[in-house]
Amino acid sequence: MSRMAVTRRSFMTATGAAAALAMSGSLPDLVDAVGISHRTDKRPLFTLGVASGDPLPDAVVIWTRLAPGPLEPFGGMDDRTVDVDWEVAEDETFRRVVRRGTAHARPEYAHTVHVDVRGLRPWHHYFYRFRAAGQISPVGRTRTAPALSDEPAVTMAVASCQAFYDGYYTAYQDVVRRDHDVVLFLGDYIYEVGVGPTAGIRNQSVPADFAGEIFTLDEYRARYALHKSDPDLQAAHAAAPWVVTLDDHEVEGNWAGYVSEDGIPHDDFVVRRANGFRAYWEHMPLRLDQSPDGPSVRLHRQLRYGRTADLSILDTRQFRDDQTSTGGWLPPDEVSTDPARTITGDAQERWLLDRLGTSTSRWNVVAQQVAMAQLDRKTGPELELPMDTWNGYAASRDRVLSGVRDRDVRNFVVLTGDLHRSVASDLRVNFADPSTPAVGSEFVTTSISSGKDGVDADATGRALLAENPHVKFQNVQRGYLSCRLDRTRWTSEFRIVDRVTTPGGTASTRATLVVEDGRPGTHLA
Repeated sequence: MSRMAVTRRSFMTATGAAAALAMSGSLPDLVDAVGISHRTDKRPLFTLGVASGDPLPDAVVIWTRLAPGPLEPFGGMDDRTVDVDWEVAEDETFRRVVRRGTAHARPEYAHTVHVDVRGLRPWHHYFYRFRAAGQISPVGRTRTAPALSDEPAVTMAVASCQAFYDGYYTAYQDVVRRDHDVVLFLGDYIYEVGVGPTAGIRNQSVPADFAGEIFTLDEYRARYALHKSDPDLQAAHAAAPWVVTLDDHEVEGNWAGYVSEDGIPHDDFVVRRANGFRAYWEHMPLRLDQSPDGPSVRLHRQLRYGRTADLSILDTRQFRDDQTSTGGWLPPDEVSTDPARTITGDAQERWLLDRLGTSTSRWNVVAQQVAMAQLDRKTGPELELPMDTWNGYAASRDRVLSGVRDRDVRNFVVLTGDLHRSVASDLRVNFADPSTPAVGSEFVTTSISSGKDGVDADATGRALLAENPHVKFQNVQRGYLSCRLDRTRWTSEFRIVDRVTTPGGTASTRATLVVEDGRPGTHLA
């Protein structure tokens, strides 16, 4: 179906009752339901692996989905609820089980399971698994957050943008090898555009209907199944807890609030947004109270890693004003500089500044989607900025960075995705004046696969270094960001892989940048 021919009726009827549930936002009873372990075939159930997420000092969410035919309608499952037993243990052999129970994988939730496991020990590794219809899932490993009074060193992997058709997820092999305490994923977990009959460069046969852009709940679910079928992604989910937020492609490229980039009528886009949010929550290790209410979902939240770090996770899509023009690289204009414009919405902005202003942690970390630092790529005094980022919402950025300065926020670090390039920058209230003191640092992680292999530097990257004194590093290859934060410094390693368009790429550190405790700004190690 063409983009402009899509109607609200086609959105709704193509997914039947599931689409109606996406709009309702209601959760069925999760305690008293009678599980039915009926199975119509004996294919493997746990084809999409396991995951954990949003760790607290005493809790973590564990996740799986039953899908014997992950790319088939309904994942190859019939319309029945299935009992799923789960266990959490202190050892990989499950001799020391500390928590167990039974969850219910329901067809109206694509047979996904979210268990919020409570009563765990702080800063402790655990192993977990699921059992259904006589089958046992792969074993996952997770870690709770530190006790609020403790201050351990913490390691974080930061990733974003994994277009399935553009390359292999080789960087995740390195994420697993380096044994991070937590993985932050900052958006574009899936892409809504068609993947083609051979799934792009992967030369993998996929059903014919994967060639088109996705709109219905069933199509979003199938796209998650395709991405989550990748073994390296499954291994990274099984190795550590993930903290996730979405960007644009989980719904539609460059959407803003209730505005569709594709010009879809408002009522139709509301349904599409609901479908995207519903499938996102179903497939991520998020808590039940984060499930969408139709076309709305609360993703901004705070997690604490003891006294080491306060982690604020933002949502810069759902509440933003529309992009100026196309959202591409453009000179500032009266729209992008409008003092009333916001990329977070007023309520989230107040929430963020309140959290930062009252934090007692050593590192104050914001995990979010799009570049905050000014990024000018035009040679000379004139500016050309990426308007889909905070650069297109200058007043919003000014309020946040001024708020950080005025509240004397300690060790402010922003972690970002989206750009398909690595960038390290100082954050200043006035980017036009290089003598303005830095109030923090931003580290933009490159993509896992989006953009294919990339290069060390391109014309835009060279211009960013030449025109922006606050930009300290850039690279346009694929990879992720590996961070270590302790009492004396923050260390960011930009890990790159030499290729993703064929398997077997090699990972290495392209650059290491450091932020010293109590000294805003970043420098090469």
